Amino acid sequence: MNTAPPTPPVPHGAPADAAARAAALVDDATAQDYARDGAVCLRGLLTPAELALLRAGIDANLAAPSPRAIVASRPDDPGFFIEDFCNWREIAPYRELIFGSALAAVAARLMQSRTARLYHDHMLTKEPGTRQPTPWHQDQPYYNVDGLQNVSFWIPADPVSRAATLEFAAGTHRGPWLMPRTFMTNEARWFPEGTLAELPDIEATRARADAPHPIVGWALEPGDAVAFHMLTLHATGGVEPGRRRRVFSVRFLGDDMRHAPRRWKTSPDFPGLADELPAGAPMEHPLFPLLWSDGDA
Repeated sequence: MNTAPPTPPVPHGAPADAAARAAALVDDATAQDYARDGAVCLRGLLTPAELALLRAGIDANLAAPSPRAIVASRPDDPGFFIEDFCNWREIAPYRELIFGSALAAVAARLMQSRTARLYHDHMLTKEPGTRQPTPWHQDQPYYNVDGLQNVSFWIPADPVSRAATLEFAAGTHRGPWLMPRTFMTNEARWFPEGTLAELPDIEATRARADAPHPIVGWALEPGDAVAFHMLTLHATGGVEPGRRRRVFSVRFLGDDMRHAPRRWKTSPDFPGLADELPAGAPMEHPLFPLLWSDGDA
């Protein structure tokens, strides 16, 4: 199996005040908002020291992208959009941030789960003036897991305007899988046309007070974050000239998440994992370390 190199030394674990920080960031109302909308804003999720680690990790990642990196902008785009995945083992600042912060404790509260297991990290950087949007989509069809208790953090290292932020169609995490399509050509992926419901026209109801799925989104400062469910429809536009947008996304799995090998190549891909982890099994594997449990509180 060639999914990853040997596990490197990891930090000592979540800080002693992780449970208290998580409770302050995710009170009962925030947890209820997450359950209702599938997306919430968390102000000041990272401390200044953690934000410095995030920036160091992203800069190291951009200086030496992994073989998993993808250029997601067109050649004629005046900016540049790059993504990279699953680098916590190779990039020490990422590892220190994920293992040594309150992220996993916050994830557990949002998921209403006893445990929080790391799924993967995902760097997304749009250089100034990038026009390439990310169209409305769900993340779940791209992943090799099933279950309801999950959360993705989208954490900017730069200020993000309301126009350039990630937006969500509130409540869509309660609905079914919708037809996944390629971002640049809008072609159906993995499923024949007509076999899954199409995405609703979210933009057509943007200004309606009675929209079935109101659009929510927030301007963000470095260290703020949005947290969202893998089934929540989300999208983002380009970035303004002179405004860089470096973002780090970290995804966590809760108690009910199980391995779900797909007949298609997932993003990220975990080659050989199906040989070691049966379908329907908990994600108990070195690639997905358990970072929080009730016993840590």
